[in-house]
Amino acid sequence: MREQEIDRGALSTAARPMDPMPARRSARGERAVYGAILLGAVLVIAGLVAEQLVSLILVTMLTIIVSLPLSVCAERLAPLGIPRPLGALIGLVAGLALLAAGLALLLPPLIEQAQKLVTDAPQLLRLAEVKLSAITGDRPGHVAAQLQHDLTTFVRDPSGLLGPITTVGASVASIVGGVVIGLITAYYIAAQSEPLTNGLLSLFSSGTRPGAAATLTRIRAAWLGWLRGLAISMVLIGVMLYVALGLIVGLPFALVFAVLSACAEVVPYLGALASGIPPVAYALTISPSKAVVVLIVYILVHQVEANVIGPLVMARAVRLHPAVIAVGVVAVGEVFGLLGLIIAVPILSLIAILVDVLWIAPRT
Repeated sequence: MREQEIDRGALSTAARPMDPMPARRSARGERAVYGAILLGAVLVIAGLVAEQLVSLILVTMLTIIVSLPLSVCAERLAPLGIPRPLGALIGLVAGLALLAAGLALLLPPLIEQAQKLVTDAPQLLRLAEVKLSAITGDRPGHVAAQLQHDLTTFVRDPSGLLGPITTVGASVASIVGGVVIGLITAYYIAAQSEPLTNGLLSLFSSGTRPGAAATLTRIRAAWLGWLRGLAISMVLIGVMLYVALGLIVGLPFALVFAVLSACAEVVPYLGALASGIPPVAYALTISPSKAVVVLIVYILVHQVEANVIGPLVMARAVRLHPAVIAVGVVAVGEVFGLLGLIIAVPILSLIAILVDVLWIAPRT
């Protein structure tokens, strides 16, 4: 009897259907794994697309900024009966001619001084090490000797430079191509700006369209003011530093340092700080007192720029507090990279105007 009961229990257990819960749990686990992989792939693709979109937006913004002076030139020439496309072309040619004249005036002495500075680099570095060792009491290092050895190796066997030269050449070619395409696009934007403006305004309802047009006008005025202020600041900074360093202090390579500082004005505050390091370091190879004098010159010149040129020329158009610009430039550089640093002030002014229009104005 007991054996029969055991056999019946086994038969009844075998006859019962299997529990579907483990199979369901396994299927859910597989779907979760596949879902996680798919989500990761989507996030990676979205990140890559967002990075490319950010670069495209920044390039488009830079192109629009370049087109603004051409548009202003076309508007100024329109009362004289000159068609807008021809006026924009005149502005483009005049701008390129002015740039070429400046380069023709500055490039020969600039190249000569830059070549001499590169040639004297090992000796200057050795002098700097000696000066620092005299101050700190440490033994001079071997950086200058290593640099001299590397330069001698490259001169004797220039084949090692083919790879870097090829890479640099490709980068320069892409940059030149991008500049040419950007200038052509900027010209067409300035020559036919109405379709773009009207197309952008058509995205808004008829009731909000006047406000959107006024906002675009504010952005245009801010960006034009930034361009005007940047041009004036670059010229004044370059001239003041060249006069102070070259004619008063008597620092060699003053033109190179002045042009470097003028170009660095594109990046507020950070550019001025970075551009002051090479001349002070070079002056240190001459004497510590010379380095102190050069540092004082840079501080005075940039104080004039920050407290006189900036408020009078740029701040009236951009309407941003210096502290906002200083913090914003760092944030923009972290988010958008080098290209974002170049147009950091226009980006900050755009954000400030949009915040004022969309957030502050409706609540006042």
